[in-house]
Amino acid sequence: MKLTGAQILIECLKKEGVDLIFGFPGGAVIDIYDELMKSSIRHVLVRHEQAAVHAADAYARVTGKVGVVLVTSGPGATNTVTGIASAYGDSIPVVVMTGQVPTKLIGNDAFQEVDIVGITRPCTKHNYLVKSVKDVAQTVREAFHLARSGRPGPVLMDLPKDVMVDRTEFKYPETISMRTYNPTYGAHVGQIEKAGKLIVQSSRPVLYVGGGIIASNAAAELTGLATLAQIPTTATLMGLGGFPGTHPLWMGMLGMHGTYCSNMAVANCDLLIAVGARFDDRVTGKLDAFASHAKIIHIDIDPTSISKNVRVDVPIVADCKNALGKLVTFLKREKDINWKEKHEEWLAQVRDWDKKHPLSYKEEKGVIKPQYVVEKLYELTKGKAIITTEVGQNQMWAAQFYKFAEPRSLMTSGGLGVMGYGFPAAIGAQLAAPDRIVIDIAGDGSIQMNIQEMATAMEQRLPVKIAILNNQYLGMVRQWQELFYGKRYAATSMATAPDFVKLAEAYGAVGLRATKPEEVVPVIKKALKTPNLVIMEFVIPHEEKVYPMVPAGKATTEMLLV
Repeated sequence: MKLTGAQILIECLKKEGVDLIFGFPGGAVIDIYDELMKSSIRHVLVRHEQAAVHAADAYARVTGKVGVVLVTSGPGATNTVTGIASAYGDSIPVVVMTGQVPTKLIGNDAFQEVDIVGITRPCTKHNYLVKSVKDVAQTVREAFHLARSGRPGPVLMDLPKDVMVDRTEFKYPETISMRTYNPTYGAHVGQIEKAGKLIVQSSRPVLYVGGGIIASNAAAELTGLATLAQIPTTATLMGLGGFPGTHPLWMGMLGMHGTYCSNMAVANCDLLIAVGARFDDRVTGKLDAFASHAKIIHIDIDPTSISKNVRVDVPIVADCKNALGKLVTFLKREKDINWKEKHEEWLAQVRDWDKKHPLSYKEEKGVIKPQYVVEKLYELTKGKAIITTEVGQNQMWAAQFYKFAEPRSLMTSGGLGVMGYGFPAAIGAQLAAPDRIVIDIAGDGSIQMNIQEMATAMEQRLPVKIAILNNQYLGMVRQWQELFYGKRYAATSMATAPDFVKLAEAYGAVGLRATKPEEVVPVIKKALKTPNLVIMEFVIPHEEKVYPMVPAGKATTEMLLV
């Protein structure tokens, strides 16, 4: 029996286990939507295509599945580019399906035609223009395989309208083989031995982990290695939750807004074990001063990440879970080593750095400090919430003061840094984990980037909580202007803004506001008890800053402290 391209597409999605699609319809995908509504796949109608990708991104992060998006051609497709680039920067498995004009019109400047394949080539793991209905099934099979395997990432399929209408026999490929794409999962035994020997020889080791630790579900192996060999551990923003935030060996995040303890430990270690991290410039600061006394082991499934930004002594191209498991096995053979005694002096130094300059902030009478709000969110949710963030000061305060204990509990746009990510991500996260508390920690500027998704959340009856830290500024840019541009606050004032309480009520949600410290806890408690979408607005000082801070281009030891 012959099926249309649209029917084949839906059947393929079901074969891939897709149960939820985020999207926005249009003329070029109307045939797909017609088939979609006949299927068992749930569709979530967003109010802007960018939000569809962010929601799918977070759905993927929470579930470990591939997030799926369906939008129309032209502006529908171009509106997804920011979301795709964000997923690419953070290595998140997402498949984006875009409508396209009929094949005979491609290149003729047809209505709502755009070369989305060309536009997204630099920010997708791979992309396809499907020119024949006979290629639909194979393309879907490859797209999902690419998105979820190796270093995960976004894949785009551009689907011309006539291809979705044409018919052919449907046969789904049971196996997949791509001649030039074969990720290496197993760590090389020789490299594991080299790495193990370096750990044995080291007296001042540090574990530095990134998002790869979460993507490969390697948190247990990481904790096992750190605990066995008594290695102090730090993480990038993307790695938060990969190691328990309350563990005695945890030092906090490192980098531009990392802890004094982490940055000093990396600067003074003699061995840096990097796991699933890519040495981002926000982490390294001045490159030639980064871990300058250390040998470096780098575990990453992407061979192009090895020695890309820093010199590596022992590269291990492998899945993090596999490599860490083998390292633990190797080190367990060293039964004569008393690791606590071996690293006692080093751990004492680390604890001393932490004691001298812990994360802190200056309290002021009658003033709500944003760090205090995040601390109370942590306490009142017992650290069990899924936290999404926007980008800027709100993101850094969340990273610093919410002690993430589990993987897949922080959703944030790390690599691209997208304002407007947090709220649609919270929608995706809540759909992925309906029994969890989901809180978007936002700034008053960033929340306005995708505030229209209030309608999506209400339509889907999602009890997401939004905590707006309102300083009436684009806070992080203003902080830079204050510290480095003589307080010339060019275009960062957000004084003209909606009444967020009334805005919530306009959508049928609940709006709460705190203007005094004593109101913070009651507002959070009321929000957590409310089975509805809630905006919590916390009025914070205009000029509150994020500390520690490493000025751009400086060494990570040159921190500005509170």
